Amino acid sequence: MNYEEAIEFIHSTYKFGSRLGMRNITKLMELLGNPQNCFKIIHVAGTNGKGSTCNLIHDVLMESGYKTGLFISPYLEEFTERIQINKQQIDKDSLARITELVKDKVNIMISEGYDHPTEFEVVTAIGFKYFQEKNIELLVLEVGLGGRFDATNVVKKPLVSVITSISYDHMEQLGDTLEKIAFEKAGIIKEDSSVVIYPQAHNITNVIKDAAKEKRAKVYEADKYNIEKTKADITGQRFKYLKRDVFELPELKINLLGEHQLLNALTALSALELIKKQGYNISSKSIVNGFSNCKFPGRFEILNRNPMIIIDGGHNIDGIRSFTNTFKEYLKDNATFFFGILKDKNPEEALQLLLPLAKEIYTLTPLSPRALKAAELAELIKKHSNIKVTPLENYEDIIPVIKNASKNEIIAFSGSLYMIGNVRTLLRNNGFANNIK
Repeated sequence: MNYEEAIEFIHSTYKFGSRLGMRNITKLMELLGNPQNCFKIIHVAGTNGKGSTCNLIHDVLMESGYKTGLFISPYLEEFTERIQINKQQIDKDSLARITELVKDKVNIMISEGYDHPTEFEVVTAIGFKYFQEKNIELLVLEVGLGGRFDATNVVKKPLVSVITSISYDHMEQLGDTLEKIAFEKAGIIKEDSSVVIYPQAHNITNVIKDAAKEKRAKVYEADKYNIEKTKADITGQRFKYLKRDVFELPELKINLLGEHQLLNALTALSALELIKKQGYNISSKSIVNGFSNCKFPGRFEILNRNPMIIIDGGHNIDGIRSFTNTFKEYLKDNATFFFGILKDKNPEEALQLLLPLAKEIYTLTPLSPRALKAAELAELIKKHSNIKVTPLENYEDIIPVIKNASKNEIIAFSGSLYMIGNVRTLLRNNGFANNIK
């Protein structure tokens, strides 16, 4: 099996859906020798902010000298982004070889009467096996969907669990209230463990606390009053961490923009405190360097200056709200928007947030079976606004629009990650990503 064949096999399992449950992944892990038990894990669940929080924790642990794995989803441009060690993506030969091994184990499962694993279960198995082979010390593990019945929840007892911001998403699978969704996310909490909670509404934190109490787990709420923003501009944010009982930190800088990213950084610091308390060597210098070097592509990412080109994968309402709040904080002029969204992500509410910031909109179709077609989205916009809107058939049609833009114009790509990744590749290939080093 080569890399292309491996990717084809992985994506072919999409047809098995996103079925939740632990039976399949438990069996698959057993057949692989339970590689997930060979390293310590920081397990991160939530609706939004998982990726940013995971990257911040990972980069600090890497700066601390630990061989640290990172498992995230989805990817933006290249599948190998999902499985990394110390910022190095899994090599294509290893991915192909391990995928073939996993496929062999899947065949054994099926012969024994098990259902075929889902795509996410297959990818999770590949990741765990790779991390075992590379003998990592720590793994920052992002949940795929929910938590309680997510494939990543096959881990026995993480070093620390983290619950990031919770909002409405995947309601068909997780429930139609924030309390129900919080209950599913809290399913990653294990007996006699520790859990960090992102600052959020009491009705959400109370559900998580109740779940922790049942498991005799210790709860640590990240306190928003422990962080003080000192400076913020389009290049990044600086802040002071006021809590001093574990770390004595100077002013910190992150490249990630928006108030929500400060709270993600706060949550990451709370998790790092617990890791340090368990005997891991995490210095102030490693936090300073890890935070200042951390980048998370596709999250209010400025690709180009003249014209200013921003891409943001705010793929649900809470994410789009964070994007629009950040936009209003740092930019004064309205933008030419390129927007695409999935049908099940509440496009009408998303438009209520975006339209006041747009002087013109081009609609795109995300590359997903669940996508709202560009033409349908354009018609929806016309119902709510007199703004000029143009549906684009092909992503390549973006380039002439940018070439005709003035140097002081703002161009923003917002919406589904199934759109943002392809746009990022297109812009890089056409010389419109001068800020990417």
